[in-house]
Amino acid sequence: MRTGPLHFPASFTFGVATSAYQVEGGIENDWAQWERQGKLKEPHARCGLAVDHWHRYEEDYALAKAVGATAFRLSLEWARIEPTRGQFDAKALEAYRERLLRLRAYGLRPVVTLHHFTHPTWFHASTPWHLPESLEAFRQYVRRCAPLLEGLDALVISFNEPMVLLLGGYLQGLMPPGITDGAKTMAALGNLVRAHAIAREELGQRLGRVELGISQNMLSFAPDRWWHPLDRSLVRLAAPAYNHAFHEALSTGHLRVFMPGVASTDVRIPEARDSVEFVGVNYYTRAHLRFMPRPPFIDFKYRDPDARGLTDIGWEQRPEGFLQLLQEVKRYGKPVWVTENGIDDRKGTVRPEYLHAHLGQVLAAREQGVDVQGYLYWSLLDNFEWLEGWGPRFGLYRVDFDTLERHPTPACDYFRTVATGRVLVPPAPATATGAQPSAAR
Repeated sequence: MRTGPLHFPASFTFGVATSAYQVEGGIENDWAQWERQGKLKEPHARCGLAVDHWHRYEEDYALAKAVGATAFRLSLEWARIEPTRGQFDAKALEAYRERLLRLRAYGLRPVVTLHHFTHPTWFHASTPWHLPESLEAFRQYVRRCAPLLEGLDALVISFNEPMVLLLGGYLQGLMPPGITDGAKTMAALGNLVRAHAIAREELGQRLGRVELGISQNMLSFAPDRWWHPLDRSLVRLAAPAYNHAFHEALSTGHLRVFMPGVASTDVRIPEARDSVEFVGVNYYTRAHLRFMPRPPFIDFKYRDPDARGLTDIGWEQRPEGFLQLLQEVKRYGKPVWVTENGIDDRKGTVRPEYLHAHLGQVLAAREQGVDVQGYLYWSLLDNFEWLEGWGPRFGLYRVDFDTLERHPTPACDYFRTVATGRVLVPPAPATATGAQPSAAR
């Protein structure tokens, strides 16, 4: 139970988050190719039209405003902007500029992600991240994106969850580009750090000072067998490597990962030193680690030791881990933004309590001196959840995937109450969602 203040300051930002591929629709990129190869958990699932945010963005901005949000996270889709290498689509750039201006007109601060997992179809064959050619390709892309941000006071994220991209795409082969190579993983990691520094340089040249950071997925870790020395050792190795290696590199200019038998690196990247204005944290769950006597030597498990019930995607509800990680990033001496936090709640009844518990951890972190300046809920809408396809539902608004109508869930009222009242109140008792079609059109 909390005993401290329950108030959020007037300067604290409540917002919502999206990503281009998951909501816009009509995008041909490396993920669309991956789907056609049958690589999702449901091989016939396709993102396709997604939830048609590309055409319904005005409606969706109004929905964000209706829940009291004052910030809206979106991403720019590289594949729209540069569908053929070296050929930039002026109409796509104009369309993104218009969408960003409309965000401002709705009183929503843009939180703009330059890279949210996806790539143009030419990227992995021509300039993959483990090769130095990737850096010039990214530089040209950022250079074209920079003018879109002029005059917007945008918070900018260079990369979303770079460690997820590398773990899934370069080490496990579960997502594009489908590589399983430790050396290439570490080469790609170094280049992503360098690419962030390039983004800082290019944006700075066009915009002057820019509030730039990354959005880092962070997990609370625990040994699967508390008594097993190798499980405990895995936690001691994995936590700094997964949660902090990228943050540390952007703070100190020193990139270090030590995972024996998996992937390791130790390299100086001086241009990355002190290259962020904020630390972005994505938090969802805790993972229990078990040592396996064969590559990749690590097994991830999700347990429910506190009997809170796993989320519908099968993740542990562990709000205490959120506080732990917010406390850990205080070391970087930068403002902190929660750039994602949310729950797969397919009935729509658990989300208010989840929000209450996790926003409580944000207040607790602030009391302990962590400069958390904003909280962006993932996600505004149900959407296409990568390898999981259309099953999970993280949205404040439930989407009928047949008609694409947006329906408010009980969490909409709760989010609005806290965001506008600035007081963390307990939610009303859970009831079955009686969702009605949105009137914001």
